[in-house]
Amino acid sequence: KYTRVQTATLEALIRKPIKELVDELDGELFWQIHRSTLVNAKAIAGVSRDLRGRQLVAVKGHPEKLEVSRSYAHLFKGM
Repeated sequence: KYTRVQTATLEALIRKPIKELVDELDGELFWQIHRSTLVNAKAIAGVSRDLRGRQLVAVKGHPEKLEVSRSYAHLFKGM
């Protein structure tokens, strides 16, 4: 399995499943927001809702928004 890693300056594919990354990275700094998405909490610009009520995370420096699954919505209660 491959995982796409996106940083502020580059994009790469690594041979490591996201499940292994979750176990290796600091859970306070890297939040899993979907079964297929981890995000650096310091890079979150904001959270909004779309017309269907889904939470979307805006990441600093990137135009695309990332969907938050319902199982991880609790991370954004205070935002």
